[in-house]
Amino acid sequence: MARNIQSLERAAAMLRLLAGGERRLGLSEVASALGLAKGTAHGILRTLQAEGFVEQDPASGRYQLGAELLRLGNSYLDVHELRARALVWTDDLARSSGESVYVGVLHQQGVLIMHHVFRPDDSRQVLEVGAMQPLHSTALGKVLSAFDPVAHNEAVDGERTTFTPRTVTDATGFEEVLELARARGWASDMEETWDGVASVAAPIFDRRRMPVGAVGVTGAVERVCKEGEIRSELVAAVRDCARSVSRDLGAGRF
Repeated sequence: MARNIQSLERAAAMLRLLAGGERRLGLSEVASALGLAKGTAHGILRTLQAEGFVEQDPASGRYQLGAELLRLGNSYLDVHELRARALVWTDDLARSSGESVYVGVLHQQGVLIMHHVFRPDDSRQVLEVGAMQPLHSTALGKVLSAFDPVAHNEAVDGERTTFTPRTVTDATGFEEVLELARARGWASDMEETWDGVASVAAPIFDRRRMPVGAVGVTGAVERVCKEGEIRSELVAAVRDCARSVSRDLGAGRF
């Protein structure tokens, strides 16, 4: 069995201690409560403070939980609320489109698939929840990169791998793709990531009108496209689904 990392265990215990108190705690109180030497406790607190997980009151020198923990907590809640709100609408989209439906969120330098509805037929399919997709070549990734500044920076600064002859990798061309996505309100991937596969995606917004994810339809090019373009009825269905989920998240009408 792998051994736990002691410093991480101590940091976690420290965060729980600060979370359980009704007031700020001083260094001596933290060290005493956790059975640590003051020097050890101070080193952990300073590290947590540098990462934004702990804040120190300038006047008293006492410690409390930091804003970064709130941001991470909100991110966790947002992702799970997003999936819960998307369940009914994505099921409807899969039925109406006859294709697989994915909901993705920005994670590290890619798109994390956090919900996947199978194509409603008898074909053998693999659940892709937890899979990662690239930002620069997939419809989900392009939508996130177009509307989310953090995703945009990740896509621009990261490596844009060539997956097929259609993959756009140069900086100028990629920015033009994102400009088009912003103007349209949706993005497409026509054999830019996988040969024979096309997709279309639209952004999902929360109550703050911030992009929190994207929903898209993916399928064989011959079904998703018509005369070299994404079928207009699929674009409309995906955008309607994105709007419905966004409204359920409190974004209102837009």
